[in-house]
Amino acid sequence: MTEPSDIRVVVVDDHQIVREGLASLLGALEGIEVVGTAADGRDAIHVVAETGPDVVVMDIQMPQLDGIEATRMITGRQPGVRVVMLTMNEDDETVLSAMRAGASGYLLKGSGADEVQNAIRAAASGGMVFGARMAARVAAYLTGAVTRQEEPFPELTARERDVLRLLAAGRSNDAIAAELYVSGKTVRNAVSGIYAKLHAAGRAEAIIRAREAGYGRD
Repeated sequence: MTEPSDIRVVVVDDHQIVREGLASLLGALEGIEVVGTAADGRDAIHVVAETGPDVVVMDIQMPQLDGIEATRMITGRQPGVRVVMLTMNEDDETVLSAMRAGASGYLLKGSGADEVQNAIRAAASGGMVFGARMAARVAAYLTGAVTRQEEPFPELTARERDVLRLLAAGRSNDAIAAELYVSGKTVRNAVSGIYAKLHAAGRAEAIIRAREAGYGRD
């Protein structure tokens, strides 16, 4: 029977086996109640709104809406909900993007059950938890040891920022592909991502936003 002190958890992952396995594992732990699951970020937003969890265990790479954008929207709408990322991705940019989006923890898939459980409990108590391999870079970020200049548009990936710079400089998609040594499809995908993340109606608005931030002046 659910106790009033149980931590209410939603599990979000686009792989059914991972999602159901994690939900089953967590649901068997004392003091944790899994109140919902979701297969992508967009679905997660609805499930969180309906179930009111304390903690969301969130994958990053998912269709419809990725975990970082979903985290940003969830924590913006429901600040009391804590999000712990559980992902295969460990590059610095993704870790810091997750933190900026409001994540309270970041663990790699393959973390032990105890580590995941402890992260959920710590997040529910208002703490921040990161796996051992993440701890040093997160500590550096939090203490200001990350000294690189803050990039405009932190919601964009490094590739999307490269494309946006060239858009602001007036390059066509074909010219951008040639300059970055990537395919035209990669550029088109990046441009679509830029429009979505900057809420730009089209190329002209994206270019204006980029130039206001200092892009395209070289």
